[in-house]
Amino acid sequence: MINRSCRFVLLLTLLLGMLSAIGVARAHEHYEVVVNANVTARSLPSNSLRAIFGMRQQTWPDGTAIKVFVLADDAPLHSSFCKEKLSAFPYQLRQAWDRMVFSGTGQAPTRVSSSEEMFDKVASTPGAIGYLEKSKISERINVLQIK
Repeated sequence: MINRSCRFVLLLTLLLGMLSAIGVARAHEHYEVVVNANVTARSLPSNSLRAIFGMRQQTWPDGTAIKVFVLADDAPLHSSFCKEKLSAFPYQLRQAWDRMVFSGTGQAPTRVSSSEEMFDKVASTPGAIGYLEKSKISERINVLQIK
């Protein structure tokens, strides 16, 4: 039979686990992957999203060049996006981008300094992709569903 202190610890552990699961679910809800209005894709598999932000996929299915925009490595939104959508830490992406740049095999995405600049760049650049807080999204850009 389990004594009271063990039951309390077990209950507390379960409650904390449930709270962290709720927090993770809410973290997914505060931003979206966004694309320029001319991008015809409306959904994308998660492995394609990782290839795009890993700078390995450079064109959309219709042949349009992809232009990737990201926030600074230490921006909270960038960190959430990397961990939740790309299953990577920001420093891991930075290392991969640096390796491509220094070896001459590719280039890093364009870094923007704010969500406002992210919106402006994605809205005005054909083939652009980025991520934004839901509150910053308007009809000038499209939300990309990730499967």
